[in-house]
Amino acid sequence: MPELPEVERARSVIADHALDREIVAVDDSDTWVCRPHAPGEIAAALVGRTIERACRRGKSMWCELSGDGPVLGLHLGMSGRIIVDEFSGGDPQPRSMGPADSPWTRFSVRFADGGELALFDKRRLGRVVLDPNIDRLGPDAMEISRDEFRRRIGRSHAPLKARLLDQHAIAGVGNLLADQTLWLARQAPARPASDLADAELDELRRVLRRATRSAIELGGVHTGSFITHRTPGGVCPRCQAPLGRATVGGRTTWFCTAEQAYAP
Repeated sequence: MPELPEVERARSVIADHALDREIVAVDDSDTWVCRPHAPGEIAAALVGRTIERACRRGKSMWCELSGDGPVLGLHLGMSGRIIVDEFSGGDPQPRSMGPADSPWTRFSVRFADGGELALFDKRRLGRVVLDPNIDRLGPDAMEISRDEFRRRIGRSHAPLKARLLDQHAIAGVGNLLADQTLWLARQAPARPASDLADAELDELRRVLRRATRSAIELGGVHTGSFITHRTPGGVCPRCQAPLGRATVGGRTTWFCTAEQAYAP
């Protein structure tokens, strides 16, 4: 599932290749992906305008456009990619067909110069919506300050991984990024977040930012040094101890049984 790094790569594709291009047509006929909007409603709000800025908070992405009118929200769901002409970003799985001829193109924008922006989504779990509500999201995981991180993570009695996954507390961390970060920081996923001292929280924030930057640069959270070892019989790539598996925060969680053990 796309997490912050994949969404940031998709946002960058829009920022690098779709700005200042006039929109002349929109295909918003997929009533599931474009719900609750009726066919033609998004098109009426976009045609004649240009994308001025591509924005993101956590896993949520939106485009600010010229003139008066709503912003365009784009959510990748579990397998979505944003494609602008021959450039694409989002879910790391490669696509086999271009947006113009693909049955998996769920939404598209055509520009006056003949180019196109499309949401490519095999599983049809992405969303396109006008004026998306992001008010309930916490600060972005890449931008949160030290003091805010201490307050939002360290004051909760929830398991540490569950708190990292709470998008109201901090936005953008998904299951893989959480496992990668906690392994790098040698922190137990089930440890109560409130047990961490300020110095531990500061280090966790630094590690999270570092893991996120690496995933953005390398192509997604699947590139994390711990991720490929998260299999039955897997061992820690750092100390060779067996990996443990548990459910934390409702999500399957992998951890090093030697370096991330937690006993209440």
